Amino acid sequence: MVLDFPLMQFLRWSLLVAAIAVVLLADLFQFRALAANPPTKDLIRFATYNVSMYRQGPGQLAQDLQGGNDDAACMVAEIIQRVRPDVLLLNEFDYEADLKAAQRFCNEYLQVGQNQHPPILYPYLYAAPVNTGVPSGVDLNNDSRTDGPEDAYGFGRYPGQYGMLLLSQYPIQSEYVRTFQKFLWKDMPQSALPPDVKGKPYYAPETLDIVRLSSKSHWDVPVVVGNRIIHVLAAHPTPPIYDGPEKRNARRNHDEIRFWSDYVFPGRNGYIYDDNTKRGGLTAGTHFVILGDYNADPSDGDTYAGAIKQLLAHPLVNAEIVPESDGGVQSSRDLPGVNRDHRGPSAQDTANFSDGNGPGNLRVDYVLPSATLEASRAGVFWPATGRDGATLVDASDHRLVWLDVKMSP
Repeated sequence: MVLDFPLMQFLRWSLLVAAIAVVLLADLFQFRALAANPPTKDLIRFATYNVSMYRQGPGQLAQDLQGGNDDAACMVAEIIQRVRPDVLLLNEFDYEADLKAAQRFCNEYLQVGQNQHPPILYPYLYAAPVNTGVPSGVDLNNDSRTDGPEDAYGFGRYPGQYGMLLLSQYPIQSEYVRTFQKFLWKDMPQSALPPDVKGKPYYAPETLDIVRLSSKSHWDVPVVVGNRIIHVLAAHPTPPIYDGPEKRNARRNHDEIRFWSDYVFPGRNGYIYDDNTKRGGLTAGTHFVILGDYNADPSDGDTYAGAIKQLLAHPLVNAEIVPESDGGVQSSRDLPGVNRDHRGPSAQDTANFSDGNGPGNLRVDYVLPSATLEASRAGVFWPATGRDGATLVDASDHRLVWLDVKMSP
């Protein structure tokens, strides 16, 4: 059969289009394969960042993020693109059940290059309800009202305010995630529950039956990295302030931190139960990384005695490498005030609370691997004034903290 030119041209174009389609389809499958089974690197970077992306009402964050032009979110995204964590916890990122805000931040900010920095993709994310803003129906601060933000299970004006979001380039074992949002404070043995000024219990017995330990939530999220499973332990304990002589918030902060201290210790975690009533914690030899804003400095601030040292001095926690920055040192010098009296090294600070009434610059954000993991290096994204990226840190009063874990045998 002899084909005329128009038909031959049509067939050639058809074959070309088909070939292009095959290539594109192959690339798509390769992308999906990489997302499902990303290559294991020698160093895996874990990070935590309190991004201050909360609003005054539900749904506002998603609305503000629409279009990819929210200035603060662009700055946060650029910091993340510069540091490029493999696993990242965001604190104070409003939780919404439809995850619209989370998806918009990923799609319209992280996956869009900021100031010519390459985009960053997180194929896996985890978010869940938190206690902040969820009404308890009880007067928890003894002001004769039951409808205030301090009467919620965790301080907040609406459910989901000050939430958490975990982003990962490695698969999350969603079927094995454990949450501890509803664990009752009274069920922690030898807890630091507050007395009143007369030495009697601050909370009435019927109130103790509903008071939850976690001000947001505690999450155990297993992440698959190569042939290892690393449990990301995420939380955001309440600030140890905004209370009275009973120190209920300082005591709660202490016990929220203690929760992880007990959870990773096989001999001390038998009392713990999760939101599905499963009891116990991690078993011996389990890999984990503790992430979050713990609102506790080892040397300064208003924390309850020894709060964060429950983790820093823990025999199963590797706290040898401490993240530092030049910007923290400079900020402490530029804003002397209360910083002048601080005992802790300013290079290790992770937040700037030097607004005239605050406690000054503090170390409150942590990336703490288990003793079974080898840490390589760490840092705080806080460039000194005049250095590249210095103006970005104004997006939040906290700084991104990162730490690299060695994965090679």
